[in-house]
Amino acid sequence: MPIRWALSDGDHGDMKAIAQEKYGEMGLVDVAQPVCGPGTVLVRVHAASINARDWHMMRGDPYLARLTMMGPRRPRTKIRGTDFAGTVEAVGAGVEQFQVGDEVFGDLGDAHGAFASYVCAPAATIEFKPAGIGFPEAAALPLAGSTALMGLRDVGRVRPGSRVLINGASGGVGTYAVQIAKALDAHVTAVCSTRNVDLVRSLGADEVVDYRKQDFPTSPSYDVVFDLVGNRSLRDLRQVLAPGGTLVLSGGGTFGGRPSLVGPMRLIIEAQLAARFSRLRMVVLSVPPSRSLLAGLRELVEAGRLTSVIDRTYPLDQVPEAVNYMETEHVRAKVVITV
Repeated sequence: MPIRWALSDGDHGDMKAIAQEKYGEMGLVDVAQPVCGPGTVLVRVHAASINARDWHMMRGDPYLARLTMMGPRRPRTKIRGTDFAGTVEAVGAGVEQFQVGDEVFGDLGDAHGAFASYVCAPAATIEFKPAGIGFPEAAALPLAGSTALMGLRDVGRVRPGSRVLINGASGGVGTYAVQIAKALDAHVTAVCSTRNVDLVRSLGADEVVDYRKQDFPTSPSYDVVFDLVGNRSLRDLRQVLAPGGTLVLSGGGTFGGRPSLVGPMRLIIEAQLAARFSRLRMVVLSVPPSRSLLAGLRELVEAGRLTSVIDRTYPLDQVPEAVNYMETEHVRAKVVITV
């Protein structure tokens, strides 16, 4: 069922935002512009991007997450969106590293609120926009790029010569992961569908497995397996790990249809339980907003080692259409919102 366009507050505020009062419905509203407190920065948003977690929040999917994170009957936070890029409009007390006019990008994390004309973000969760790219390309980076960087460099401990398997290589995180793994001088095997083979190769993958034509790898030859889809069994993923290797799990799950009970959390819960009784290193990735991760992404972009791949862009008032497009499961890389 498509996300419904249902909310409208009229003209009662200082800025536009995409908000929702119930799962499965959202709308463009006028709300008060946020005010900076100590340690925060007010940013005029020029672009934002949609992540899988935004879709899950909009849908309230899976049901289990409603009880633990989202809110049992309605979202705890009304304004959607976490990734953004824009221009600093004001700084709160104690903020010294940013000033009015700086171009920045960042991740609001669990606070949400990026699908709006302005956001007020902690200074510790934003960074200077990489030189040489536009706001849409910068807005695509924060969560997906940070997930790829943390999963490979920090958790997977990828080193020159490491053999890395990326399942879901053409998605938002996957397109960054292929590039970051290559920047770390790894040998990359990327798993994707037929239509995305050329894209993934162009990003630097050494080998590409077209899962529509080839079987999933079975030999235990990878130092890091980075699963971004959640469409393989834990057994499939574990059996391709080389001795001493690391399985990194991040998100996944199927878009579309009615909300599920556990969704992608099934594989994550299974892995957390199995990790207690296995010698294999299995890590369920949690990526809090981090300026240091954003700085790492900026350095990679400015060094010419990382680029954002954008599938489509939509204006702010077409966020429901953008989310519904994501639900077709044909999205490549990132979908960006211009504000």
